Parts: sequence; C-alpha cells; structure tokens
Amino acid sequence: MRLTYTRKREWESAAQRSVAMGRQGMVAASQPLATLSGYKILQKGGNAIDAAVAMVSTLSVVEPYSVGLGGDAFALIYLAKEKRLIGMNGSGRAPYQATPAEFKRRGFDEIPERGILTVTVPGALHAWAQALERFGTMRLADVFEDAIHHAENGFPVTEIIAGEWQEMERVLHTSETISKTYLMNGKAPHPGQIFVNRDLGNAYKKIVGEGIGAFYEGEICDAIVKTSIRHGGLLDHRDFKEHTTTWVEPISTDYRGYTIYELPPNGQGLAALEMLNILEGYEIGGYMPNHAEYLHLLIEAKKAAFEDRNRFITDPEFEEVPVDRLLSKDYAGEIRARIRVEKASAPPSLPTNGKSSETVYLTAVDKDRNAVSFISSLFMGFGSGVVVDGTGIALQNRGKSFSLNPKHRNRVEPHKRPMHTIIPGMVFKDGEFFMSFGVMGGDMQPQGHVQFLINLIDFGMNLQEAVDSPRIRHFKDMEVYLENGIPEETAAILSKKGHHIIRELSPVNEVGGGQAIYFDHNQNVLLGASDRRKDGCAIGY
Repeated sequence: MRLTYTRKREWESAAQRSVAMGRQGMVAASQPLATLSGYKILQKGGNAIDAAVAMVSTLSVVEPYSVGLGGDAFALIYLAKEKRLIGMNGSGRAPYQATPAEFKRRGFDEIPERGILTVTVPGALHAWAQALERFGTMRLADVFEDAIHHAENGFPVTEIIAGEWQEMERVLHTSETISKTYLMNGKAPHPGQIFVNRDLGNAYKKIVGEGIGAFYEGEICDAIVKTSIRHGGLLDHRDFKEHTTTWVEPISTDYRGYTIYELPPNGQGLAALEMLNILEGYEIGGYMPNHAEYLHLLIEAKKAAFEDRNRFITDPEFEEVPVDRLLSKDYAGEIRARIRVEKASAPPSLPTNGKSSETVYLTAVDKDRNAVSFISSLFMGFGSGVVVDGTGIALQNRGKSFSLNPKHRNRVEPHKRPMHTIIPGMVFKDGEFFMSFGVMGGDMQPQGHVQFLINLIDFGMNLQEAVDSPRIRHFKDMEVYLENGIPEETAAILSKKGHHIIRELSPVNEVGGGQAIYFDHNQNVLLGASDRRKDGCAIGY
C-alpha cells in the first residue's frame, strides 16, 4: 500500500477534499454532529471506545432511520497496550416464541418485510454499554450528553439525511405513533429544518439515571413488550432479560501482505474475506481502476462468496459454520478455476437479500492508538416501522433475515441470531494496527470492503480517494449497478460478457457510504476519510 499525500486534485478526481490528519486522535462518522461528539470526548481525555459510543448515540438522534436504541451493533476493538484485538457481537436474538410453525400458523410463507413480527431483541444498547464498561473510561452520562442535547433542543437535518428520510415517508405513514414521532406536519423534515425528539431524549435520560436495566428489565422494556403484544408480536420479558452481548475472536485472511480482520458468523464478514482470497490470485494491480476485466473478476468473486454466505452463515451457537474451509487459499483456488474471464456465470443458486439497508459506520483512534471499528443499524429504514409510544425508539426488523424453510441453516428458531449484514473491518501489517474501516449498506458491505481495500492496496489511492472512488454493486441475478464515473466503455464490455448493467441510482442499489482511519507509523500521523456519499466528516487533532 502506497501512502500518498496528494498535493493537487484535478476536477475529475474521485476525491474533492483532503485527507484529514492528526497526531493525537481521529474520529469519523456519517454526520458532522456525531463526529464532533467523538472529537469532544477525546478532547476531554476519553479513549476511542468512549468516543465511539458517543458518536453512535448522537447518530441515533440525528440519523434516526439508520440506527438507534432499537437496533443492533458490532465492533472490532484494538487495545494498543495489550496488542489485543477483540470482536463484539451485539446482535439480538429471535423471541422464544418465534418458530417456523408459528409463522406458518399465521399464514406466512416468508417473514414479512416490516411490522412487529420482524423485531428481534435490540442488542445495540447492551453492546454500547458493555464496550464502555469493559474498555472505556467514561460513564453513560458523559457519552450520551450530546445525544440528549440534540434530542431535546433539536438539530438541523443535513442534506443527504433529509433526502433519505423523505424516501421513507411511506413507512412513516403506517402508524400514528411513528408518524407523530418522525414526521413534521405530515412530512419528513427538509434540509436545514430543526428536528426535535424529546421522547428519545427522555429515554436516554432514563437509561443514564437507571442504567441499561431500564431498557432490558425496567420501564422501557415494559413499554416495548406492551407494544409487541398490542401489535400481535412475539416478544416478552424473558427475551430481554436473557439477552447478552457476545465477545468473539475475529476471523482474518492475508491479502498481499496485509491481514484483514472481520467478525465471525452470524455476520457476513466471511464473504468479504472469501472475495479477497479469490481475487488475490489475479494481478489486479495490473489493471486501471474500474477497468472492465477487473470489475468482471470482482463480480464473479462476489457471486461465489455470496453463494457460500447464503448457504452457510447462521448463528454458530445453533449450527457450525465451516469458516476454516471457506477461508482456505485452496478453496479460493477451486473457485478461481471455475471463473471464466470471458463470460459472466449464472447467478447463485440461492437468492441474496436484495433490499438495501440503513446503517451507520464510525471509527475512532485515540492518543494511545486504541482503535474502534464500529457499526450499528436498524436494518431497513426505521426498521420494522414500529415505534414504541412515548420513547421515540424505532424497533429494528432484523428478523426479516431469517428463513422459514425448516431445512435452512438460517431458519428462525427461539433465541437465535439471524444472519447479519453489518460488518466492521480492520487491517494489520506485521502484527501492528494499520487501519480501521467500514462501508455501510446491507449486501453492499462485503463488496464495499473489498473495493475499498483494492483501491488502497492494488491501485495505490490515498485514503479519501479510496473511499470516494466510484463503486459497483452486484445486486441479484445478472444485475450490476455501475456508479457515475465508471466509463460507458466499461459498461459495454461488461454487457458483452453477459452482465446486465444498471446505470440509474435507486434506494435499492445504493453503493453505501464509508469511513476509515489509517495510522502512518513512519510519521506517527493519523489519517481519516469520510465518504462523499454521506453528510459526514473526519476530524483529527
């Protein structure tokens, strides 16, 4: 990987702003107020874990369709003093009453997209608090301060967030509770409009005053269970009381001398690593970025990795996932032997989840070089579309990821975690922390991770260029979306190979948004980048 400090940017360059730099600390998030929350925590002497929890709590207020107390969270946490990397799985489990038979009894052949039956236990708050308790230095009151302030006093809605909020108006008209909470005079807020969510601010204050027990056993839990019962859902108090955050060993692969870390199943990080293993066998650096031959190989690697993802990934507490086999270099070679450079392959035998998702990714590195790669989500925009009255909390619809096929590994079962799309990433070099990164966006996430890493490692882009560079997204069947900036000549060559090219952007085929922080060991400088596709920024000092 070549570290390039670009002096001059041409107008046609993918990156139109500089890489952020700092010596003491760096934070990056998808909304400036959230980034500022993390920066303030570092300035007050907090560490990267404190900053990450502050940022995600602020994001739950200022980007409420993507993340919140009703969602899930995952993280990779690097403790510099111990030189130890830890994985955090904060995903929630299905209700004890959730079985394929129960859904069949209710007349469902598949789990619906929205509604109370899609709700799994929200794991986010438990994970945030556990990360803070185990590895942070501050209290919930400290890191939730900005979230409470913005919820109670209001904040100006930023441009991209306003646009995405407006795209979800249909969901926001499905019930009186969600409408009165997240619409203003029946409409989504427009850019610059001040949005207030006092109910959510009060929920945060209750958690600060009573601890997370208020959410998992106390008054907020009671309100969620009552909401579930009223809407015909399956959640009860036992589901919340028995929820736990799981600390896991990250999985990894080596790619051209760098060790790439992801979280193990039930997450889909395995698919990103499998894609890298496949692509390592090709001389990717010999192509230009967005060259048709490179993109063809990328698409074919994605198809193969996602076929394995859809077949094998499940909650490992219920069924073993063959991680070692799927991440072996020999297995990658077997897949390469099946890839035809001149022709697109048939689609995977199992369908992917074609829906995009709303997620936030954020990252922080502190003065001691502790690092956090952190991701949290409600799944689809505003999750299930169910808001708990009086709390401002939207409940996720992550249960949609389960299968009702009783023979499928990812079938719904009591107290089981579904296959999960949200994945944080980290890179190490020679055993040392090198970079934290992530790209949000449902099925786009492994594809985004791989394209970002190839931009850095194979094409030698700087950090901001690697985040901003045009991306592609294989959607389903033979459909591939090419973002603006990828030449028509490339599209024509891919079409001749059999790919069905889509050039029009829609909410379904978005290419996500990412953040990254890189540690330049030679100069002891932190570099940060935040995606042009989002409202966010990176701040270093």
